[in-house]
Amino acid sequence: MSASLLVIAVVALAVAALCRRHGLSSPLILVTVGLAIGWIPGLPTPELNPELVLFLILPPLLYSAAQESSYQAIRARWRGIAALAVGLPLVTTVVVGFVAHLTVPNLPLSAALVLGAVVAPPDAVSAQAIGRRLGLPRPVMTLLGGESLLNDATALTAFRIALAAAIGLTASLSEGLLTFAVAAVGGLVVGLLFGVAVSWVRIWLTDPPMETAIGIMVPFATYFVAEQLHCSGVIGVVTAGLFLGQRSVRLGYATRLQDEAVRKSIDVILESFVFLLIGVQMPFIIEGVEGESWVQVAIDAAAVLTATIVIRFLWVYPAAYLPGVIFRGKLGPDPRPTPASVFVVSWAGMRGVVSLAAAFGIPLTTQSGEPFPARAEILLLTFVVVVGTLLIQGTTLPWVIRKLGVTGDERAQDRLAYAAAQDRASREAERRLEEIAAGLADDDPRRMQVVLMRKWIASQRNVAWEELGRGPEAIGESPTAAGSRIRTELLHLQRKVFIEERDAGRIDDEVLRIALRRLDFAEGQGDRDA
Repeated sequence: MSASLLVIAVVALAVAALCRRHGLSSPLILVTVGLAIGWIPGLPTPELNPELVLFLILPPLLYSAAQESSYQAIRARWRGIAALAVGLPLVTTVVVGFVAHLTVPNLPLSAALVLGAVVAPPDAVSAQAIGRRLGLPRPVMTLLGGESLLNDATALTAFRIALAAAIGLTASLSEGLLTFAVAAVGGLVVGLLFGVAVSWVRIWLTDPPMETAIGIMVPFATYFVAEQLHCSGVIGVVTAGLFLGQRSVRLGYATRLQDEAVRKSIDVILESFVFLLIGVQMPFIIEGVEGESWVQVAIDAAAVLTATIVIRFLWVYPAAYLPGVIFRGKLGPDPRPTPASVFVVSWAGMRGVVSLAAAFGIPLTTQSGEPFPARAEILLLTFVVVVGTLLIQGTTLPWVIRKLGVTGDERAQDRLAYAAAQDRASREAERRLEEIAAGLADDDPRRMQVVLMRKWIASQRNVAWEELGRGPEAIGESPTAAGSRIRTELLHLQRKVFIEERDAGRIDDEVLRIALRRLDFAEGQGDRDA
């Protein structure tokens, strides 16, 4: 099993690397490759373990997304995010459940609601990746990001309640609501406690490698403790991630740079792994429905897939416009979204590995020892929804965004805001520099450093203002860009000399590493696109 998982991880990373190199959407290609691998005769393929996904894969991905999110932006659009992350999964659970109950033969309503909860949470990872690449407006990205952070908690809690009713552990509506409230509040408290404790420890340590190591363990520890206390591990991880993301500005620069590099590398590995793992599951799912009428299976799958896609539209449009109509002027600032942006949010409903993990977590038998009704059909329908949404919505979302022209002008606004802030920061630095220079004698050699610092500050200000004008294609290479290019060329030349010195035996490898580390930091400082 471990060897198979290792092979899948290596193949997934190789396929993802090719997709990124050629600008292709990797999720669907990874699923397709996984399907091909799953059907290779005699090749041992692992069956998806729900604990693997819910404990080892989901927490770090949620934690990373939370750290990159903006608490202020989420707070400003909390109504839209709540509608998508809380209201929509619950409505999807009920609607898809009733559609499946009416369509799938011999599927009781309790088991159908389990299916509805399983397919309720969209996986916004690929939607956000597409949105960033195509420049979706920041409000849309905030909605998708906020939804992806919290909808798993809603759907998984609904899944537990529906599953309890389906297997015979009676759960009334009031008990279900109490369970949901306890899970949400408990997860919030656990996440805050972890966030406060870890923030204090990391600031106290001032040890970048250890601070990053602790950061890697935070999502796993938070999720485990919250689940052991019967709270929402997902909400706990998201809360801890948001808190620590806001507090990261108090960490040292080395820790921040290291954290970001490690986090992005882990994200690439996990995201690639899970999508390939989805495709590999097909043989296990097919085995469970052998002997069924494939015409009926196709009808069932089409009905459930259609209901899953359509209910998002039926919910998102009213949720976007009705509050502003009903509570006009009473809800505070929340700009009215354009119909095109609402359509994009509605279309960005791809499902992912969380749905499959929940489906595979359905027990084989009920509390009375009877087989769980239509478990194999639920697995197959979940797989169809996951792959179907990736195929239909995932492949067409870039075209939809371009066709509707849903793009934002935040980049220009950001450049202007950055230039203004950099100008203020430069003036403050110049004031302090003058204070330092006033304390130096005219013949003090340290005055040369003051001159160099003045040039550096002026360069920072020039870079910020140059980015506001026309691009290099219109005005040619700017003086600052030319200086950066020459600086990089000289750094590369020095790096080459140091390597030649090591190869000739005139310096040791340890000396080379010290030199390369300093040159790397110097190059990173001068590379504005790094």
